[in-house]
Amino acid sequence: MENQENNKYLGQEKISKLLLKFSIPCILSLLISSLYNIVDQIFIGNSELGYLGNAATTVVFPITIIAVAFAWCFGDGTAAFLSLCQGRKDTKNVHKAVGNSILVTLIISIIFVIIGFLFMDKILYLFGASDTSIILARDYFKIILAAIPVYMLGNMMNAVIRADGSPAFSMASTLIGAIINIILDPIFIFGLKWGIKGAAWATIIGQIASFIIAIIYYFRSKTFRLKLDSFKINTKLFSNVIKLGISTFITQMSIVIISLVCNIMLARYGVKSKYGADIPIAVIGISMKVFTIVINIVVGLILGAQPILGYNYGSNNYDRVKKTLKKVLQITVIVGIVATLIFELCPQIVIKMFGTESDLYMEFATMTFRIFLMFIIFTCIIKMSSIFFQAVGSPLKSSIVSLSRDIVCFVPLVIILPNYMGIKGILYAAPVADFVGIIITIILIINFFKHLDSKKELVNDSDAVIKKSSSGVIITISREHGSQGKYIGELVAKKLGIPYYYKEVTALVASKSGLDKEFVSKLNDSSNILHDLYLTTTPIKYAIEAQEKVIKEIAQNGSCVIVGRAADYVLKDKENLVKIFIYAPKDYRITKVMEMYNDNKVSAKKNIEKSDKARRSYYSIISGKEWGNKENYDLCIDSKLGTEKTADIIVDYIKNINK
Repeated sequence: MENQENNKYLGQEKISKLLLKFSIPCILSLLISSLYNIVDQIFIGNSELGYLGNAATTVVFPITIIAVAFAWCFGDGTAAFLSLCQGRKDTKNVHKAVGNSILVTLIISIIFVIIGFLFMDKILYLFGASDTSIILARDYFKIILAAIPVYMLGNMMNAVIRADGSPAFSMASTLIGAIINIILDPIFIFGLKWGIKGAAWATIIGQIASFIIAIIYYFRSKTFRLKLDSFKINTKLFSNVIKLGISTFITQMSIVIISLVCNIMLARYGVKSKYGADIPIAVIGISMKVFTIVINIVVGLILGAQPILGYNYGSNNYDRVKKTLKKVLQITVIVGIVATLIFELCPQIVIKMFGTESDLYMEFATMTFRIFLMFIIFTCIIKMSSIFFQAVGSPLKSSIVSLSRDIVCFVPLVIILPNYMGIKGILYAAPVADFVGIIITIILIINFFKHLDSKKELVNDSDAVIKKSSSGVIITISREHGSQGKYIGELVAKKLGIPYYYKEVTALVASKSGLDKEFVSKLNDSSNILHDLYLTTTPIKYAIEAQEKVIKEIAQNGSCVIVGRAADYVLKDKENLVKIFIYAPKDYRITKVMEMYNDNKVSAKKNIEKSDKARRSYYSIISGKEWGNKENYDLCIDSKLGTEKTADIIVDYIKNINK
């Protein structure tokens, strides 16, 4: 009841008020995280290290992003898994997922440290270090690398803390680490004259503080308690964690690819220019981190809007979806315009925060901010749109928007343009990529809303009725596509004289939750390319939660047959539950699909494979178990016997267990 009231709140409250409530904490959290990436460069740039020190930290930065990509993959994956477990009242697997993630993160981090120390110079040169900056880069990297396990574990654990219902604690952990870093930087760099080593020590001490605070939380967590058994590797369970976190990993690795290619080209063409290799790398590092602060404001804004967009999209309230996007877009444009004016009219204000090494340095820095960040307003809209598509259950469009700008356009342009324009070509790659990216984004958004306008409400109120029945057995039927499972289930219900639920579940969910019937019906049979990711998007979570409530309400009203929807898992705690799985040989199923849908043999085979894959994925995400595994069912039966005979066998089985 409380969740339903919260959902109505998302569908009725003033949008600006909702954005203030949800987006401000997200923005603050992201900005605090950004402090780690920028504080060192401010103090280093204003020390005797100058731009060489900043070049060294810029070289190391993408290497640390690789580490955090793994940490956030496991952390966000575990967080999503924790949320799913909370929805299905599953407490026994949460601690295992958390423990497995901690253990795997630790193992990966140790491997990372070993590789880093064995191949340190090769790695640093690969990421853009020059013969001039290599000594500083090495000094900085050694200290940062030694603390990588703490850094990775802290990031992974904080993601879980947020999902455990304590986002404020997670933010406080990060904030305290950042404050310690800010305080120690001037003491170590200027006071103790430790130089770049001081910056590194300040950073890792802050990270250690955040890590310790995260550990303290794990002794008082809300939904799990770690024990020795938590750290026993469970490959099936952890594979689900990875599936749920892979999108985060891809996003972070795209940053690494961009940084790597950019640094390599800057080093190559910087040497040929009057600026040398180190000034361009130092300046690009600064501009990218300033750029990140602007983008994080927009990302925090749209992340806060996710629950608003997700609920209203699932509720078929498309006007409110459009209004929310319009409001977010307006704020995004304002942020982009303010940033553009600063970078174009007075970039020196920002640049001087990081030191004023020389006239040559200031010349390249000014040129970089004015060219490289020329269309930052487009970048803001692209990043916002990518997360918008994620929020409304369209991860494929989200990936297209994000990757088209960053990987498809920017990376090739960074490689190609310098051949004709020298080092300026690297700078112009960004605005050209932004321009192409915004065109693709606009096209996808227009097409998306045209699709929304063409959709019709499909709820049939006559189906939205829960029928009273005598107490008795609850029969759930899972089935392979083409095995005639839904028809067999209907026959079983008729023979036993009890209610039958198939499309009725969809109608009930739509009626009781306000969600679109078509939207609900596609939950476990979508052929979406990124199906696993699709199932973890905000609107899908709302639909799954509403569906599970309806299934439980159906079961409370007496004996019945429920087909599909992972009902066997949703009702796992019912004592009078009989779980049936219906399968058949592939040739038999192909024939049946051809008869039902007038498909040719090739299309029928493809439809079977797509449908079974989607059902398997849905069941795995919902239950953490393997769809079709005989151990999960009371009766598995081959329907090639025919629908009538199969139904009779099931009825006889039910009658026998009731004796």
